[in-house]
Amino acid sequence: MTRETLSHLNTQVLIGFTEKRGMAWHYKKDEQAAEPNHYTGAIPVADVQRRLFSWHAVAMPMHITAPDGTRYEVPNRQAIVRDDSWQVLGVPSKAYQPHQYDEWLLTQVANLLDDDLSIGSAGLLKGGAVAWVQVEMPENLTAAGVEFRPHLLATTSFNGEIATLYKRTCTVVVCDNTRAKALSESSNEIRVKHTSQSLLRLADARQALDIVHHLGDDFAAEIEKLMSVKVSDRNFDRFLSVLAPSDDRESRQSQTRAENLRNTLRQMWQTDIRCAPFRGTAFGAVQTVNTWRQHIKPTRNGRSMIERTMLDTLTGVTELEDRQVAEMVLAVAR
Repeated sequence: MTRETLSHLNTQVLIGFTEKRGMAWHYKKDEQAAEPNHYTGAIPVADVQRRLFSWHAVAMPMHITAPDGTRYEVPNRQAIVRDDSWQVLGVPSKAYQPHQYDEWLLTQVANLLDDDLSIGSAGLLKGGAVAWVQVEMPENLTAAGVEFRPHLLATTSFNGEIATLYKRTCTVVVCDNTRAKALSESSNEIRVKHTSQSLLRLADARQALDIVHHLGDDFAAEIEKLMSVKVSDRNFDRFLSVLAPSDDRESRQSQTRAENLRNTLRQMWQTDIRCAPFRGTAFGAVQTVNTWRQHIKPTRNGRSMIERTMLDTLTGVTELEDRQVAEMVLAVAR
């Protein structure tokens, strides 16, 4: 991880409820700016506005310059730029309508807050091209001995990568993993397209509020179901052979990579304190792969783990992969 990335994580990501949950893994005292990015309680809406969303995105025409100096406008494209630094955030089509962070992630979310819901985290990624605000309950819940915390993740982007989403997810406390429901094909999100007609209706906002309140019960039921499915060490090895297969027709490098992954996951299943307590269950198998993916799997192209994890959550990659893993585990456990 580069120093620049650490600086970003300690200034452009705000973390709440540290009195109960401790500091984030990326906290570095010497990387803090004039004020710390960690809060003992909930993060005030005004602080998110002031520290993260004090600027707006504006649409600008795009041009090219010919060798003779003549400028030509690029048709059907626009540049979305920050009005404070003029950094280019994306180059979507002209039909793309930016959703300003302060309106869609703060004003809309603030309307959902009540005595049981507060802002637990907020941040910017990719130079401000992607942002999120996470609304959660201060207290953790427990099901079948698993402590977890449900939350509503509100996100949007200016680079066309992510639609405006209000998405329900959970954090498994023992490992600080982000999880979505893996046993349901039903939608876990409310999606609003970036068009001139885009609007978050009041009914949708109320539905988002209901989502986070009901998620605790839904996720608890899933935990209990996965914990009730027994997975022996032999069945776990069968699961690993499906998850990371090795074929003699593949290159030696591919076979070695698959073998190393199986060995790593087997060791985590047996000894890792984030996974081993659930050994012998389908929940433990899903938990092992999820933990490896979020905390151990190597990153590429200089990305930090928190950026990869957050983007995977926002784009639905985490939910899809958890569902695929759960299906594999349940198949070998039968």
